[in-house]
This record gives sequence, structure tokens and C-alpha cells, in this order.
Amino acid sequence: MAHRRSKLLLFLCFALYCLIAVAAKSYYDVLQVPKGASDDQIKRAYRKLALKYHPDKNQGNEEANKRFAEINNAYEVLSDSEKRGIYDRYGEEGLKQHAASGGRGGGGGMNIQDIFSSFFGGGPAEEEERVVKGDDVIVDLDATLEDLYMGGTLKVWRVKNVIKPAPGKRRCNCRNEVYHKQIGPGMFQQMTEQVCEQCPNVKYEREGDFITVDIEKGMQDGQEVLFYEEGEPIIDGEAGDLKFRVRTAPHDLFRREGNDLHTTVTITLVQALVGFEKTVKHLDEHLVDISSKGITKPKQVRKFKGEGMPLHFSNKKGDLYVAFEVVFPTSLTEEQKTKIKEILP
Repeated sequence: MAHRRSKLLLFLCFALYCLIAVAAKSYYDVLQVPKGASDDQIKRAYRKLALKYHPDKNQGNEEANKRFAEINNAYEVLSDSEKRGIYDRYGEEGLKQHAASGGRGGGGGMNIQDIFSSFFGGGPAEEEERVVKGDDVIVDLDATLEDLYMGGTLKVWRVKNVIKPAPGKRRCNCRNEVYHKQIGPGMFQQMTEQVCEQCPNVKYEREGDFITVDIEKGMQDGQEVLFYEEGEPIIDGEAGDLKFRVRTAPHDLFRREGNDLHTTVTITLVQALVGFEKTVKHLDEHLVDISSKGITKPKQVRKFKGEGMPLHFSNKKGDLYVAFEVVFPTSLTEEQKTKIKEILP
């Protein structure tokens, strides 16, 4: 009986780990490359992301420093064929078991600076070698205020050209070679000739799949989420990038201006004169108390500090501005007019 219980407990622990592993962000997601990415794709993605989130460019930005560590951790695993094979089959737990049994594990085996220096030599990064590159694809992506406030993900269906093998051969890797041709005694003419190799033929086919786009808290309109080499492919070159350009979608209650939020609340004339108790439900459904004990004028705007949008890669927030619309009665009786005159100066 005790043996059965221990086996059941072991199974539950394994199931819980699997759920956590599925929910966690994979190393491929961290480097923004597909699971079948080539070694060159992984290297190029690491280079671009490491430069973007390097601590020297993001001093005092804890979120960027955290991303930089994640990027290096992911690259350490995916750039090693042995570690990558174990990770693809068994996930991070498999890497830990492998390290415990004497192998090289992932997640901290190599110093972060060593990884970065292997690309950039410890100093300023050199420009990448120029290669022929396909067109970038830019897609405007409407993100809800809720996702921009709390962070979220969007699944986008994308159809793109994919290079596939085709029958036959094609000319490739063409280059101009210079040679000298004798045109007479002691006379030579410099000539240029195009020389090409024979490569397997290829063709373009249309394929579609879902892309998961991470919306980070506080992203601004115009910021881009990049997917390296997911743009238009080009034969004998590097595919362009896919860029999702974030736009704030219209909201029923709030309007965004930079890091601030604006909303309008309607109150009665009585509430405007004697005060009121009222709350506004925020984007994450917490309640903001906007009550007043004094007189509220029509079109009056009150600021609620720290109740706006979060700043990107920061713990700070903008402000919430509430404008008040006062609803006046459409008509008054003579008796009501008399009483108002008696009360008000």
C-alpha cells in the first residue's frame, strides 16, 4: 500500500513539473527563433538580442538585465548540440539530470561575459558581415489596453513564402573574375567574366502557421516585436525579419496618452454640489476610489497619481486623469426654483 502511494506521489510530482515546463517560456521563445532554427539563425538572433539588452546600454534597468541573463542562458544551451538535443527531448529537467550525472548542464555552465565576449571580444561589437537579405515584413498589431497594462500574448496567423527543393539545377554563387587576354604581341586586355556554380534548384511555396506574439507591460505605440528571419526569404541569402508594430486598440472606458490614462465619469448635479462616493474599475479590475466631499465643477479634471500605465521595463506607472461631466436637470418646477433660490446665494 505504501509503495502504491509513493508511486502515485511520484506521478503527481512529474505531472506538476510537466505543467510548469509547458507554461514556462522555452529557450526558443527567449531567442525568438522557431524550434527547428539552424545554428546560424540562433547565432544571429543571440547577437541582436544580446546587443539590445546588454547592461551597458540599459544601466539601472533590472528587467533588461534579467532578459540579458535569459538570452545568454538560452544561447548556452541551444548553441551546444548535445545540450540542445537533451533539452528538445527532456526539457530543463533533463539538462539538470545530465549535469548531475557528470555531463555539462545548461543554465549557468558558462559565464555570461564569456558568451558575450566570444562574439564581441569583450569590447564594442563589430558590425555583422553584410549578406543579401530578404525584405522585412511589418505588421500593425492592435493590442488591448488590458494586455498593455498587465502583459499578454496574441496568436497571429501568418502566411509566408517558404523556400523548398525543386527538380533540376540552377546557377548560384556567381562572381566576376578578372583575366587578361592577349590581343597582340606584347599587348593584353583586361577582361571580366561571370563565373557561377551549379546548385540544387529551389522554389517558393506558401505556408501558414500561428505565431505567438508577447505583449510586454507598458509597450508604447510604434514599438516593435521582432521575429528574426521570419520575413520574406531570398534565395542564397538571409530571410528578412518579421516585425509586429504595436498599436493601442480603442477602449470603451480609458484613453491612453503616453504613460497616462484618461477617462470621463458622469455625476448628477446633486453629487457635484454635495459630494459623492464612487469608484472606477481599472484594467486589472482593481477599484480606484474617486470619491469627493467637496464641490465638483463641470469639466473638472482630477489626477490620481500612479494609476496610469506601467512604464516599459520599469516598476513605475503614469497617472490616471478623471474628467467629470455634470448632468443638469432638463426642467424645474416653480417650487423647485424657489427652493434653490432660497438655498443658493
